Amino acid sequence: MPLRRLKSPTAEAIAATLGEDGALIVEDVLDSARLMDVQDQMAPLIEATHHGRDNFSGLQTRRTGGLMARSSAVRELVMDNTMLGAARAFLSPWTEKILLHLTQVISIGPGQPAQIIHRDRLAWGGYLPRDIEPQFNTIWALTDFTEENGATRVVPGSHRWPDEQRAEADEFDRATMTAGSVLIYSGSVLHSGGANQTDETRIGINLTYCLGWLRQEENQYLSCPPEVAKDLDPELQALLGYTSSGPALGYYTDPYGHPSIKQPESALKSPG
Repeated sequence: MPLRRLKSPTAEAIAATLGEDGALIVEDVLDSARLMDVQDQMAPLIEATHHGRDNFSGLQTRRTGGLMARSSAVRELVMDNTMLGAARAFLSPWTEKILLHLTQVISIGPGQPAQIIHRDRLAWGGYLPRDIEPQFNTIWALTDFTEENGATRVVPGSHRWPDEQRAEADEFDRATMTAGSVLIYSGSVLHSGGANQTDETRIGINLTYCLGWLRQEENQYLSCPPEVAKDLDPELQALLGYTSSGPALGYYTDPYGHPSIKQPESALKSPG
């Protein structure tokens, strides 16, 4: 089953296709100017990032996080109307609000072997029922993704498989795409980073959203602390988790309301 490729789809079309196939590609989302802006902001961050320390993270792969506090261009990607609308539509059967789960540049360097096939939902162990889909995931290509340089391996349709079912070689597709395109996949679909057999680095930004009542993989309160988050768009603050979900999740008591505790100027007030 090949990955479906869409051009300028609506949020509803993305959510519907994702529900049917578990993964898809939206082609040419970023124009050259926006792409260059993101690339320029990411370059020094990637350069300052160490390679992974195990086979899963990749000994020849750099994973650069904390992007909400570090990049205005990536904040715009997170808030992209179509992608955000698709994430909300796709996850709406199980939640009223969604959260930003992870922000990470994945730079697969020359000589990196293929990653082990996995489902991202395993970040929560095996505790979530399989009829609940916890994630809406995106990888924004900052370089061309080719079969030779490590384009993501995906098994479309595997989001509906039982846990014990294994993929055969002919059931994989490769998320080959031009820079500026976006791979979208669910938390339940089998996938992995591909092997990089070239002399170039394959770079993509992994931006993922999850159900509002789950713990995020990236601790956004530390990655984007209150003194930074206070100046962000209120909608982005809510995505980071500076809000409540359901009748009680996420409430806080302001410790600076006590007269013996002085409130710092940078303290973030609740967005309401």
